[in-house]
Amino acid sequence: MPGDLHNHSTCSDGSVPIYRLPLMAARVGLDTMAISDHDTLLSVQYCYDHPQQDGVRLIPATELTGYDYERQHRVHLLTYWPDPESPALRAHCDIMRQRRNECCLQSAKEIEAIYPQFRTEQALEYAKDSGVLFKSGIMQALQQLGLCDGIYTDLYHKLFGWNPRGIVLHSPEYLPVREVLATAKASGAVVVFAHPTVYKSMPLVRELVKEGMIDGIEVEHPRNSPEDKAECAALCEEYGLIHTGGTDFHGSNHAHPHPVGTCITQDDQIARIEELAYRRKHR
Repeated sequence: MPGDLHNHSTCSDGSVPIYRLPLMAARVGLDTMAISDHDTLLSVQYCYDHPQQDGVRLIPATELTGYDYERQHRVHLLTYWPDPESPALRAHCDIMRQRRNECCLQSAKEIEAIYPQFRTEQALEYAKDSGVLFKSGIMQALQQLGLCDGIYTDLYHKLFGWNPRGIVLHSPEYLPVREVLATAKASGAVVVFAHPTVYKSMPLVRELVKEGMIDGIEVEHPRNSPEDKAECAALCEEYGLIHTGGTDFHGSNHAHPHPVGTCITQDDQIARIEELAYRRKHR
């Protein structure tokens, strides 16, 4: 049976606790799931500690964030089977946790001055599992106060939008993408370039593929364009890369929610990930 290799829980910015995700996969007929929370080892360790739950095999994963400074956009890298004791990986996660918290705490302080009903402590309730305050946590608190009727509403764009820039937006400084790639490699992980359409990353994908810097591409994703999917599939075929799919599940913390299993990875590609991870671990 196929698997869904891109999912988020309350260990980062998802709305569903991590222990509930495997049963969601089982109920739609999947036998494999990767839980890939952002820049954290929490989902990695959970899946190592629970290799199988509710009849579903769990793949340890984290989605690392980098920045393409040449083209001025973020980059997400799905890293499967990383070593949670890797010093480089632990340092990356610590840096991103600190930087995200600093930015969102500053945003929350400014929102307190705009909306007297809001207090930062309310938003921090949504960061108990992750230890990181995300923008979605702030929006959940605002929704509970009746100040908006969802997460990605007009108020979100007013507060945190990119263009025009939100009035309380503070963005963390991201590490260069090649540095993050080196971190993923140092951890022994299998590295898959996530959803290239989301951040208009096809030029970077082409570059990294030719340099042999990534192991696979997330071809099947709800936000990938048909044109990018076709090119990514062709690149996987030409360069022998792993062809993956994942829903990018965030529960209700998404502008356009999709259920687990919307996008999947076939058995043979999951086997390739596991075989490559095994070779790297035992080399």
